[in-house]
Formats: sequence, structure tokens, C-alpha cells
Amino acid sequence: MNYIKKTLVLLLVISAHTGFAQSGSYDKLGMQAMMKGDYKGAVVQLEKADAKTPNSPNVLKMLGYSYFQCGDFENSIETYSRLIVLKPADYSAYYYRGKARQNVANDPKESLNQMRENFYLSSIKDFSKAIEINGEEDTQLLQNRGLAYKDYAIYKSYKIKKKADKEACVALFNNSIADFQKVLTVQPLRKDIISLIDYVKAQISSLR
Repeated sequence: MNYIKKTLVLLLVISAHTGFAQSGSYDKLGMQAMMKGDYKGAVVQLEKADAKTPNSPNVLKMLGYSYFQCGDFENSIETYSRLIVLKPADYSAYYYRGKARQNVANDPKESLNQMRENFYLSSIKDFSKAIEINGEEDTQLLQNRGLAYKDYAIYKSYKIKKKADKEACVALFNNSIADFQKVLTVQPLRKDIISLIDYVKAQISSLR
């Protein structure tokens, strides 16, 4: 079962046990919109639920995810950060915040261009925290951290001015390969991961 389905199932289970009394019907309507794939509609309802009950982990989890699916990564990051304060052991919050930060770094708005490095570093930190909580058996977490290392290394490679810069890029690429190889340990037939390793090795060779 992939992360999206797992998340939605988890939300259903949580909602079934906690009910919707605290934030009226807004969170229920938001969840129903999510189940239909209407994430913009979900955001409208869940923002109302959040305004009524600002510290509901269930609402924040759904709202952060809905922002993410709408491509509103900045609001997704802010919402997951609030959730992490309330539930610091929720690995999925770190995972989606990491993905949101990586997306911002890879396609930054003009106003955020100078912050790209911070977004990459924060993304890697989030994936690492998610792995720390959920374990290295989770190949999707490892894969995403490997991708974040790769993207950050490529970004850094454009700024190489001296030998130390090149060595730093190679170290990041090697971190990426290490994560991808851990994925292959669990799932040895992943052709997409094998291709990524070949790509990263080619990037390293191009720096020499």
C-alpha cells in the first residue's frame, strides 16, 4: 500500500475514533472532499476547522496533506511544522514536510531563491528524522532522502569554485548512492533505483 493510501486509511481510522465534535462538521466535510480527490475543497473546509480548533492533530494532518496535494508547499510546511510540535513522533509529518521542502528547493519562487540551500538541508534533515522514527526498512523514506541528496548535490555542483566544493558534492552524491543501495538491499529488483545509482555515478564522473 503506497503512502497516499496509507495516509488516507490512517486518517479514516483516526477520525472514526476521535469523532468530529470539536471542530463542528468542517473536518468531516474536509475529509470527505479528500476522499473524492478534491483537495482544494478540502483546504477550504479544513481551514475553517483549523480556525475553530487550532490544535487538532487530526485537522492539521489532513490540512497539511491537502495543501501538499494542491502544490501549496509553503503552507504545507507551516502546517506540518505545527503538527510536529503536537506530535513529534509522527514520522509521516516529517516525510511530507521533507517532500514539500524539497519541492520548494527544486522549483523555488524568485523570493525564495536565496534560501534554496536551507530548503535542501532541511528536507534531508526531515527525511533523516522520519527514518530515525520509522526505521531503515522503510524504502520510500530512504529513496526520498537519496533523491534529496542527489538534488542538493546537483545544485551545489553549479557553484563549484575550488577543490573543497567538489569534494563536498561528491560526498553528497555518495550519500545518495548509499541510500539507494539500502533500498536495493530490501528490493533488489528495483530497476528505477538501479538507474538512479548509474545516473549519480555518472554525475560524480563528470566532476573529475
